Amino acid sequence: MFVLGDPAPPGPVDERIEALAFVRIETDEGIGGLSEVFSVPPGVVKAVLDGPDSFFGRLLAGAEVATPEAMRARLYDSMLHGNRHGWAVICMGAVEVALWDIWGKALGQPVYALLGGTERARHQLTPPMERREVVPYCTVVSEKWDDLAAWEAEEVIAGEMEKVVALRDRGYRAIKIEPLRAARETIVELTRQARAALGPDRLLAVDVGYLWNDVGTALDVAERLLEHDVFFLETPFPVDAPEAYRRLTARTRLRIAAGEHTTTRWEFLDLLEHGVGVVQPYMTTVGGLSEAKRVVDLARPRGALVCPGNWSTGVLGAATAHLAAYSPITPVFEHVPAEVYWSPLRRAIRDVALPVVDGAIALPAAPGIGVELPDDLVAHFRIG
Repeated sequence: MFVLGDPAPPGPVDERIEALAFVRIETDEGIGGLSEVFSVPPGVVKAVLDGPDSFFGRLLAGAEVATPEAMRARLYDSMLHGNRHGWAVICMGAVEVALWDIWGKALGQPVYALLGGTERARHQLTPPMERREVVPYCTVVSEKWDDLAAWEAEEVIAGEMEKVVALRDRGYRAIKIEPLRAARETIVELTRQARAALGPDRLLAVDVGYLWNDVGTALDVAERLLEHDVFFLETPFPVDAPEAYRRLTARTRLRIAAGEHTTTRWEFLDLLEHGVGVVQPYMTTVGGLSEAKRVVDLARPRGALVCPGNWSTGVLGAATAHLAAYSPITPVFEHVPAEVYWSPLRRAIRDVALPVVDGAIALPAAPGIGVELPDDLVAHFRIG
C-alpha cells in the first residue's frame, strides 16, 4: 500500500485530499492491480493490507486466485466471528477492485465485460449513445460549507452557483448541489437558481447531508423541490434512521437517495426494503465490484436505481464507470470534477483517468479497470 495527499494549501480551499491510501497487488506473472481505499485511515489500511503479516495480507500472500469474487468470499468468511462491516469491508472491497483489475488484464478484457457486458435491453435505450457511454454527475460544494460563522444564504448560493455555471459551460450533463447545513429556504432557492442556469435538459440532484431528523421538514422541502425537476434528494436523515426514510418515501413522489457509507448487499437490502429509491454504493465501501453487482440485482426487481457514489479520485471513478457500463439501472454516477476544485492530486489523477468528453465517459476499452498511476505522480504526492 501507499498513501498520497495534497500539499499544504496556501489558505482556505474548497477541497483537499489530506491522506488517501492506495493498494497495489502484484501476481507472480507480473500483472498489477490498483485500487484506492476511500474513507479509511491509512493506519488502519496498513494493519489490514500491508504485507504478508497484515490482517488480510496473510490470506492474500501466495494465494491461488480463482476469481475476484472467490477471493472476496474467502476474506469475508474469515470475519464470520468478527465485525463484518465498517473499515474491514472497505479494505476488502479495495482488494477486490484491484483483483478485478488483474483479472481483466489477464484475460485482455475491460472489467465491465467480465461483469456481464452492457445489460441494458434494446427497448430500454432512449438515446443511441447509451450503448456507448456512461454519464457522471458532478458534485458541487462551497468552499466554506463547514464554517458555521460564514455559512449564510448568500455565500451558499454564490459559491455553488459559480461551480454550477462553470460545469455547465464545460458540457457536463448532470450536477448535484450540496447545500449542507443550510436553511430550507436556502436549499429551495439554490435549487431554483441551479435549474434556471442548467435549463430543462440537464439532470439536477440535491444532497443535504443528513440534515434533518423529522419527516415533516424533509417532506416540505421534497415537495417544493419537485417544481424544479430534481432527480433525487440525497440523505435527508441520518444513515441509521431507516424508519424515517420509509415514512418519507411513502409520502413524496421525489426519489430519495442514500447509501454512500453503506457496506454489503445486506445493508442495501434494508435501505431498499424501507423505500429508498436510489441507492449509492461506493465500489470499495460496499465490499467490491461483485458486491456492487449484487446491489444492482437487489434493486432492479424493486424498481429502484443504483447511482453509485464517489467523493474520491479517478481511480475509484474508473471502477465505478465499469459498474455503470454493466448496470441497466444506473443512469448516472458521482464524479468530483477536478476542474472546479483546488486539489492538485485530484487534477493529476484526472489526467491519467478515464476522460470525460462532452459530459460522458466512453465505455472503457482497455483491459482491467483502465487506470494506472505513473511512478512520478506517486513519488510527487506520496506521504506514506
